[in-house]
Amino acid sequence: MEIRTIASFLDYHGKIRQRTDRVVALVPPDHVEWRPRPGSFSLGDTVRHLAAIERYLYAEVAAGRPSAYAGCGRNLADGPAEVLRYYQRLRAESAAIFSSLSDSDLQQKRYPPGNGQITLWKWLRALLEHEIHHRGQLYVYLGLVDVPTPPLFGLTSEEVMGMSIADS
Repeated sequence: MEIRTIASFLDYHGKIRQRTDRVVALVPPDHVEWRPRPGSFSLGDTVRHLAAIERYLYAEVAAGRPSAYAGCGRNLADGPAEVLRYYQRLRAESAAIFSSLSDSDLQQKRYPPGNGQITLWKWLRALLEHEIHHRGQLYVYLGLVDVPTPPLFGLTSEEVMGMSIADS
């Protein structure tokens, strides 16, 4: 998928974010720092990471600045309410940065960590893929702590099967 206009990116990114926001809202307050095994991200780490990496890596590089990503630990936001406020604040800051970009910026080179370069529209596509990856992680983690999650696009697999014509 090539991103040709900032407006089309912002529209699509907004839809991706809405689906992620619905899942983030399901994190139980008493499970914010739950993790499936030692050394893995907790639910809270994942939420903080989504916000921090978007704001301090993807948005900074998109704006032509160096990455300022400093991790996703509890030092950034501790406790259920703080984690949610942190997530919402950084997401709003990122949205403002992305909204300031122009269509011509999409063809410009950006310089993420690692001494490489990438065309901005490809960098923004990578942001979307990254968010989707971690949203999937949240779905799995929530399932492991028995939190029901919404179907991604409105129907469950079972509902789709029930509405489909069986192969005979």
